[in-house]
Amino acid sequence: MKYASVLLASSCLLSVVSAQWLDTTIVIGTYPEKLVYNSVNNKAYCATGYDSITVIDGATNSVITTMPVNGHSCLGYTATNNKVYCGNPHDGCVTVLDGAADTIIKTFSVGCWPSSPVYDSVAHKLYFANAGVGKTMAEESTVTVVDGTVDTVITTIGVGAGPIALVRNSTNNKVYSANSGSNDLTVIDGVADTVIATLPVGTRYGSLAYNPANNKVYCSNTLSSVVTVLDGATDSVISTIAPGGTPGALCYNPIGNKVYCAVGSLRAVVAIDGVTDSIVATVPVGSDPTALIHAPVNNKVYCANYYSDDVTVIDCATDEVITTIPVGSSPLALAWNPIQNRTYVANYMGHSVSIIRDSGSTAVAERLGPRACSGRPAATILCGASGVKRLASSAVFDAMGRRVVDPRSGVFFVRDEGQGMRGEGRMRKVIVQR
Repeated sequence: MKYASVLLASSCLLSVVSAQWLDTTIVIGTYPEKLVYNSVNNKAYCATGYDSITVIDGATNSVITTMPVNGHSCLGYTATNNKVYCGNPHDGCVTVLDGAADTIIKTFSVGCWPSSPVYDSVAHKLYFANAGVGKTMAEESTVTVVDGTVDTVITTIGVGAGPIALVRNSTNNKVYSANSGSNDLTVIDGVADTVIATLPVGTRYGSLAYNPANNKVYCSNTLSSVVTVLDGATDSVISTIAPGGTPGALCYNPIGNKVYCAVGSLRAVVAIDGVTDSIVATVPVGSDPTALIHAPVNNKVYCANYYSDDVTVIDCATDEVITTIPVGSSPLALAWNPIQNRTYVANYMGHSVSIIRDSGSTAVAERLGPRACSGRPAATILCGASGVKRLASSAVFDAMGRRVVDPRSGVFFVRDEGQGMRGEGRMRKVIVQR
């Protein structure tokens, strides 16, 4: 039997720390490229093509609904009001979705090609960078501030040319705009929504990240091959880091106080110490690392590699590769689900979303005995939570041999605890349907 063979091959199990695997891949629509997670209702939203958003149930990995929108350039989420914001590039509007009902609440105008929304949860304000792709210089140089309670525009701020990314300094209540057309950063006062300063940085921005532990802002400059570090209090450049290639995506790890930077030309991710701003590790990944996300439950960074069609999982404690997981074609964006400890991967050319599962606290490392898979276990179907209660006194394993504490839908193998803790008993197969 196929499942029994897989289980036998996994008799010597890895520890829980290294237990990541591809949960499933969902075909959802053309060219998915934006993801955001709804922490209130445990849902993931994926913008597909230029005309729809697909909503995925975080518990079951099933598609809840698909909603039509007029294109997309960005997705943002506000847990305070449980809303999803979708930027519509062609008409310069933002569509607001109800995070509970998954219905459109409102559409309002901002600037041309809105992108990179950031949220001030204290003042309930959102900031959108208006990149103005294909427009004149004047139309490419604004940031729109939106009241997140009533979803109306408060003001529009003039910044540098081609603002393409934003990050918020929560310590000093500032917003930084990376302007790819003028190679500078605009600093915005988060109270008055006025420009404080404009700082020259490297050539052609790649990404922004904020380090709250040391109050620093990191800006990757792709063409000049440096990461610029700014003091968040004085808004001055305090360091320039050369990773040895073309820096792109950034993400911050609050557990280890490190910043991770994808370096495309090196096919690597570099780890930067948040105190000294020095490179402490260079981690090999796949071809064209495009997106990074930190999963704090097990302190790992996931790196989407666009051209090698896979995701590299990095242990942030050792800054070493744990595993590389094949996904769909051209992974472009990531989102993380803290409830099920899942990572969502938007596969741009694969027209799909891959979902990677980390065992987290739901799996236990265990060694199965050599006779654990003897015989051909008969399948029993258990429906709902009441059916799963029948497994309370049993040891439950998935098809890879990992012990599972709370089995969700799928095929599992069960050993009754009364058969011996060393695995000498026969296994039986169950199919859980929730």
